[in-house]
Amino acid sequence: MNLDLNSIRTERQKWMTWKNIAPLRDALVNLPRVKEVSEFGDTVRVESDESIDILELERVARMMMPWRKGPFDLFGLHIDTEWRSDLKYNFLRPHFNLSGKKVADIGCNNGYYMFRMLEDVPAKIVGFDPSALFKTQFDFINHFVKSDIVYELLGVEHLPFYEEKFDVIFCLGVLYHRSDPVGMLKDLAKGLAEGGEIYLDTFIIDGDQPHALCPAGSYSKITNVYFVPTLKALENWCLRAGFNNFEILGTVVTTSDEQRKTSWIESHSLEDFLDPADSSKTIEGYPAPMRGYVRISKGQ
Repeated sequence: MNLDLNSIRTERQKWMTWKNIAPLRDALVNLPRVKEVSEFGDTVRVESDESIDILELERVARMMMPWRKGPFDLFGLHIDTEWRSDLKYNFLRPHFNLSGKKVADIGCNNGYYMFRMLEDVPAKIVGFDPSALFKTQFDFINHFVKSDIVYELLGVEHLPFYEEKFDVIFCLGVLYHRSDPVGMLKDLAKGLAEGGEIYLDTFIIDGDQPHALCPAGSYSKITNVYFVPTLKALENWCLRAGFNNFEILGTVVTTSDEQRKTSWIESHSLEDFLDPADSSKTIEGYPAPMRGYVRISKGQ
């Protein structure tokens, strides 16, 4: 089966003309052009010796709310995102080296992780996310960072047909949104170059048996969560998808240190998703969010 990705790209570029997105795209055109210096630590930071209208910059940034992944700091404007994404990145950071490699980030959101990856000097970084808003947030940040990161308005289902294969694929917080997790893992496998590896994180539940929670309507108020597996179930899914190396990197319970409401989202966050009388449970009565981090590959 062949898939014309260029036709899909052309069609999706029209998303930028949607009435809720077009004003944001117009705002990008008028962003100041100054000499910047970027840093890719816990906060993706851009600085300049030139004068910047911070109030105008903040006005444009707030047009693009909600900001989920970060944090960012642009010339002193701190975008305090809902997620402290630095905690996840720093958890994974000791396990990989991206120097000289082709890297993909599936479900890349506004590109926070990809900006962090720049410090490794990979050969190429490609982000996949079919969201006009997240792409616009990425373009806003990248206007100042000036990276060569490629952002595709494509999903994981397009990865098997992509023009390149990747040495390293990150797929963080996507698997539980898919009603066919094994099928998605197969798509990831088809995107790997020989000897490549995948870093995956997903919601998990405790247990030694290969079981999975299947929420009736929502999980932690998220309506498109289909399966929450034990690590053993996740391993079996990976085996069925053709991976024969499965390494558990760790598990982390989500807390308000990592996910919380800020003025940059103006909506509910973790504290609203948990049982107010028992934070070990979601509002629906399921086990509270915990993530499993694994590295998988098809090598010997």
